[in-house]
Amino acid sequence: MYAVDYLSVWYVSAAAHLDLFGSLGLCLGFTAGIMPRRDRILLASAACAAAFGVHYLTLGAFTGTAMCAISILQSLVALTCLGRPGRSGWVAPLFAGSTLAAACLTAITWNGWPSACAALGTLFATGARLHAAPQPMRLLFLGASLCWAGHNLLVGSVFGLTCDLLTIFGLGIALLRAVPARPVAPEVLRA
Repeated sequence: MYAVDYLSVWYVSAAAHLDLFGSLGLCLGFTAGIMPRRDRILLASAACAAAFGVHYLTLGAFTGTAMCAISILQSLVALTCLGRPGRSGWVAPLFAGSTLAAACLTAITWNGWPSACAALGTLFATGARLHAAPQPMRLLFLGASLCWAGHNLLVGSVFGLTCDLLTIFGLGIALLRAVPARPVAPEVLRA
């Protein structure tokens, strides 16, 4: 057997488990959780949602795909418009409309618990994107990641579940890193 034959056999057996977009989403999801600034969190989050949107489409998880599309829109709007004078007046109605669109898309693509988890995760993430400070944003993204972990477990997305676990871990590190250390009180020496 030649090397090309081995490569061909390996590819055929591994093709079902290899997913470029799932792998990319996994990397971007963890990266978003540990980013230091809000703008970088939102940019990495939008890229992650784009990659996972394609991944969910290949799995037939249409609610997850639809929620990723909403996530991309919200992340890019929050990145470019929130906090800038004169441009944020229409952001709240746009977020309200996108939340309504998410509810309608969830109803249209309803698939039981996976759809409920994806919708709830999107709701938490929507709240996160509206925050200007990174810490409350991370807390809400933690809630979103827990919901998406339920979705990914139910639809069988190994990449999504791995990403969620890494993102939860990364968000936990980032949240703990920002907590100020307590001063240590000097001990009283006993004679």
